[in-house]
Amino acid sequence: MNRRRLGRSRVEVTALAFGTSGIGNLYTEVDEETAYDAVRAAWQRGIRTFDTAPHYGLGLAERRLGAALREHPRDRYTVSTKVGRRLEPDGSGGDDLANGFAVPATHRRVWDFSADGVRRTLEASLDRLGLDRVDVVYLHDPDDHAEQAFREGYPALERLRAEGVVGAIGAGMNQTAMLTRFIRDTDVDVVLCAGRHTLLDGSARTELLPAALDHGTSVVVGGAFNSGLLADPRPGSTYNYVHAPAALLERALRLKEAAERHGTTLRAAALAHCAAHPAVASVLIGARSATEVHDCADQFTADVPDSLWRELRTTGLLPPDENRP
Repeated sequence: MNRRRLGRSRVEVTALAFGTSGIGNLYTEVDEETAYDAVRAAWQRGIRTFDTAPHYGLGLAERRLGAALREHPRDRYTVSTKVGRRLEPDGSGGDDLANGFAVPATHRRVWDFSADGVRRTLEASLDRLGLDRVDVVYLHDPDDHAEQAFREGYPALERLRAEGVVGAIGAGMNQTAMLTRFIRDTDVDVVLCAGRHTLLDGSARTELLPAALDHGTSVVVGGAFNSGLLADPRPGSTYNYVHAPAALLERALRLKEAAERHGTTLRAAALAHCAAHPAVASVLIGARSATEVHDCADQFTADVPDSLWRELRTTGLLPPDENRP
């Protein structure tokens, strides 16, 4: 699978990357064997870039990913994790479903973008992963913590990069405004933008993607399916983790019909659209089973004809200059 370098760093990522929130029991439980098989399937399909975070299952995703990758040479894959949510032991009991994960609430998340918090969080992640280093570290969802993230968290990442502890640094969020600020005001190598460069949400194209090109910053795109609507549009589908509005469902169905008329699928078109912009280094898929991994890899490598993009532009389902052959 093709690789691209992140910004001016030496870190390389594959065009398709594996995200681990699913094997961290996002919403429903995934057993150990299924989680392992999902990572193994990703490796079989040439994926060598893996993204995780302490937030995903209160560390479960990091532990499972580290265990699954242990059989492979360390220099053959790229791992990214995140800082900003520090895990503290919590003996109050219960589960973590209120935060989206079907795991026991053995820990609680503490927002912490301080320099000390960044280092402590990364050290704990390395322990769970069973690694002596990760390749990329992102500031994770600093939406409500901008001052501390820019004043303390980002400089801490810069120091870690200068020390050679990590190879590339960045920020990962579900919004574009602050990511664009990171691109313009700091020396990040990469930003992870989730759900804002899709067939249904083009907000990243206004400022973020042009800024990334101007500054030589790479973009990793997550949320290609907007949490489900672009994977299987039907009544009850979710859009950005809530019930899809009727107007967006209707638009997604029109996109699906157009894709099928041109001999492809909506899933293939959604992934191809994310990957097409020159600032995008990798597309991050969330998968919880080997079957889902193989399907995403098949769709990512499927042919999406230029005629589809022409129709989508003509009908107003895409902007006039989008994905122009």
